[in-house]
Amino acid sequence: MGELLADLRAETASFDDLLLTLEPGDWELATPAEGWAVRDQVSHLAWFDEAARTAVTDPDVFRTAAAHFTSTDDLAAEFRGLASGELLHWFRTARARSIEVFAGLSARDRLPWYGPDMSAASFVTARLMETWAHGQDVADALGVTREPTRRLRHVAMIGVRALPYGFAVRNLPLPERPVRVELTMPDGTPWTAGPEDAADAVRGPMLDFCLLVTQRVHRDDTTLEITGETARAWMETAQAFAGPPGKGRSGKGQGHSR
Repeated sequence: MGELLADLRAETASFDDLLLTLEPGDWELATPAEGWAVRDQVSHLAWFDEAARTAVTDPDVFRTAAAHFTSTDDLAAEFRGLASGELLHWFRTARARSIEVFAGLSARDRLPWYGPDMSAASFVTARLMETWAHGQDVADALGVTREPTRRLRHVAMIGVRALPYGFAVRNLPLPERPVRVELTMPDGTPWTAGPEDAADAVRGPMLDFCLLVTQRVHRDDTTLEITGETARAWMETAQAFAGPPGKGRSGKGQGHSR
């Protein structure tokens, strides 16, 4: 948990640094998420940080609220009247308060969320993943390239563990064949998951894998090597975040599979 929280703080600082580069008009820039501006990405993170804190401090209250949850688009629309300064303050405050309560958890504590209940370790990893993914949306809107870091290993891990979820949320049967994942971290270090002798495999840069499982890029616009029917089906349904099936992104056709 200490390592996870340190990396969450670092990812938060990276996102905050990105927000500090925004000019007043940049908050209204369209992001790749359909209908969402930069401001909506920030309010989304702030709102769910508050929800995450409630899930830790009062699970019953959280479950009641979650049962009446409508949609993320409705939430985005609700807070479009906030000034940019208010949004930035909200995000910083909500994130700090959530990290404060996360620090009191042990890795195996179980917490409710909008999908299945999660361990505290997975819960914190999910907040890091969301911060990185929505930060990517903001970076894309600004036309800037972020330097990938070793923190992506957390995003990759939750992407691997979410394999069943991507099929389940689409009411598809869970494949029986395992998939081997072999990725290269930004510093060149190899990272692997799954049985070594699996016939199906996904190989390539960790950044491409993370962009794909968070639905920030189309499969064909990655350099991932995807081998086998199960691996291909997974990469078409991969969804590292809770909620209904995402629309994904349209592609230009650069990747390959077999």
